[in-house]
Amino acid sequence: MDIFHINDNQVLLNPDSAITPQGFLWLDATHDEVSNNPEAWRAEVERITGIHIYDLHLSDAVNLSHPSYFDNTHDYEMVVFRKLALNGEAVATDTTEKRKIPAALNKLLTVPVSFFLFGHALVTVRAANSKTIDNARARLLNYKAKADGSSHGRLPASPEDLMLRLLNAMVDQYLELRQPLTQQLDRWQHALLDPRRPFNNWMALLDSRLELRKLDNLCEEQRDALQELRDHIVDTHDGNNDAQSRAKDLLLVRTTDVMEHISRVLNHARRLEASLESAVQIHFSAMAHRTSEIMRTLTVITALFMPLTLITGIFGMNFEVMPLLKNASGFWITMGAMGFIVVLLLIYFRSQRYLEDRLRNSRR
Repeated sequence: MDIFHINDNQVLLNPDSAITPQGFLWLDATHDEVSNNPEAWRAEVERITGIHIYDLHLSDAVNLSHPSYFDNTHDYEMVVFRKLALNGEAVATDTTEKRKIPAALNKLLTVPVSFFLFGHALVTVRAANSKTIDNARARLLNYKAKADGSSHGRLPASPEDLMLRLLNAMVDQYLELRQPLTQQLDRWQHALLDPRRPFNNWMALLDSRLELRKLDNLCEEQRDALQELRDHIVDTHDGNNDAQSRAKDLLLVRTTDVMEHISRVLNHARRLEASLESAVQIHFSAMAHRTSEIMRTLTVITALFMPLTLITGIFGMNFEVMPLLKNASGFWITMGAMGFIVVLLLIYFRSQRYLEDRLRNSRR
């Protein structure tokens, strides 16, 4: 477990295990470090912070399938947030079901990150090789080298501030997925509406729709958890003096900003799902229209040959005396009459616009 001491001037890695009056501690651990010996890890956190983590919350911290949620006790608050699994982070997967989904939707695998908010300490439990945590650590440690005033930005003022910065970076990863997801949807739409190639990859399309629905539900859980956190900040943080009031306003602004980013991801996921549903409906409408065009063509051909079949049937009767039967020009007269009937029917069908779409498409 890595321990950072953060105050207004510097960031120290692995300081003495005690909370100083100024600043706060950040205790960072991985799921493997906690699950290997939960009791020893909890005892170490209690020795440093003086706060005991409850059994259920300890189990939640190492549960890789846990949804996003917020809970608070008399001593601390706990936030579980599901982030994108990047750089080989461990995820809980179902190996009994093999599904074929596009590469863009494969990036929607998530892993939980647990935050414990103590009075002067933040405890994080996350997957190994977490890009977000590693980047945050690098920025904090790099700030120490620029403590002469040349650095840009500022250090987190509280454990809540640091947690909200980490959450904001995690949500930004979802925002970066909007473009590849939109491009994948465009490819689905082209495949669904391509008249030259019949679409038959329905299982992959269904699995993609299920993944988008999961993203929708995931964002709702994240937003609900942060809404409860925001309500908790409003109800519990004291704002009697100016400094405390500014700190409270800063936390509310950061929480609202993270929630707004989650809402943008949620709205985008719903738009993609609605667009995909619309593309499927357009596909079936196009197939129904194509079937209707084929049936209309067959109907017109049948209507053209019906009088010709009638004429050939009449002249195929076994009567000895029939008009034109003994005439040397009877064959050509009959053929001319049949052709004249076809021309009349074509003129009639065109006047009734039975062939208008077919003619227009042939000209194109």
